[in-house]
Amino acid sequence: MIFYFTGTGNSLQVAKNIAWHNNEQLISIAKEMNSVDGKFQYTLREGEIIGFVFPVYAWAPPKMVLNFIEKLKFDNYKNNYIFSVATCGENIGNTMKVLDNLLKKNDMQLKSGFSLKMPNNYIIMGDIDSKKVQAEKLSAAEEALRNINRIIKERKEGVFLVNKGLFPGILTSVINPLFNKNAINTRKFTVSDKCNSCGLCEKVCNSNTIRVNKKPQWKNKCTQCLACIHICPVKAIQYGKGTEKKGRYINPNIGDKLFTTY
Repeated sequence: MIFYFTGTGNSLQVAKNIAWHNNEQLISIAKEMNSVDGKFQYTLREGEIIGFVFPVYAWAPPKMVLNFIEKLKFDNYKNNYIFSVATCGENIGNTMKVLDNLLKKNDMQLKSGFSLKMPNNYIIMGDIDSKKVQAEKLSAAEEALRNINRIIKERKEGVFLVNKGLFPGILTSVINPLFNKNAINTRKFTVSDKCNSCGLCEKVCNSNTIRVNKKPQWKNKCTQCLACIHICPVKAIQYGKGTEKKGRYINPNIGDKLFTTY
């Protein structure tokens, strides 16, 4: 059972790869969080693995992922093998420690964890990678996934292949709370007259906060996954004044499949 969260498809590519190699089902965290029943209770097969795949947001798991895990319940959990893969531009701070501490509150334990560099999409702070760098990162990720899948298949415990970066404690404990307090809002989203009312931004919104009425309108909550900006076919959506001249990125191995995952 692989639970995933994705913005522009990087983590979805990883989750699909692991699910296929381990014959496991994929479950969208965003779709579950936006569901009507909101039970978050699942039945495990005998010996079934549990995986969490998500991008790192300011050196910690996205808030929606943490909220989901807080509510997560399994009918027949028997010390099942739990792993996580955090996709990132460079490093992940103490992401795995945050995840493991939360799982322990639910009487579960993270057995292995991995960080995986993927093409950059956080254009609020920088620009997307060049096509050459994107291809290099995706190729390296495929190679890394072969090793990750081997470790998962063998149920190896205590294996944490992660790049924490410098001062991971500060990155996660100081910068991440500031991000969650100040960055996750919709006030800076704008849309230009180029908008053609296609509705793709509404379809891919993880927070279910966008409604298109001729043009997209945002409610208050947001994960800042930036899927709406990247998916817009006419580049009509911006965040503040810094994204207009920057590139857009959707994982090329996912492409149009992204529309049906949320």
